[in-house]
Amino acid sequence: MARRYHLGFVRRTVNLVARTALRLGWAPRGLVLLTTRGRKSGLVRSTPAKMVELDGRRYLVAPYGDVGWVHNVRASGSATVSRARRSEQVAVTQVGPEEAARVLQRYLDLEPVTRPFFEVRHDAPPEAFRAVAALHPAFRLSPASASTARRLSRKGLLGSNPSPPAFYLRLCRRR
Repeated sequence: MARRYHLGFVRRTVNLVARTALRLGWAPRGLVLLTTRGRKSGLVRSTPAKMVELDGRRYLVAPYGDVGWVHNVRASGSATVSRARRSEQVAVTQVGPEEAARVLQRYLDLEPVTRPFFEVRHDAPPEAFRAVAALHPAFRLSPASASTARRLSRKGLLGSNPSPPAFYLRLCRRR
């Protein structure tokens, strides 16, 4: 049986250190700061997350199941991923079990610290990963449209920078 996730004092402290390291650009490769707006409170929430690249696409995996950021991303369909001074507004789409199985397998190869929270071993066949895909949602990231970038810029969701990044300004001018 897989371990159950609990956000206790130690994990909160690790997340705080990781958020600070990400803002300074000192975090390990693949780690990003995921910023979402709370679905109930409307407050901006940030959490460190591991981004997985597979076949030229980027994904986020929820190794601990349906935690807060998963609910927020499902509600809004968008988020901001940032690292150091770079931030990018992305559209977030949950993928089906077939695609999620490949992503989950790749994630477990890259992130051994989360293996105890999975019901399958990292070297299990793809069918086993399809069976647990509903317990560990995977999300595909794609660039946000210009209209989404403008809307989120007005709401202050384009990261911690006071002004939007240059590529968003270029996107907004095209419309």
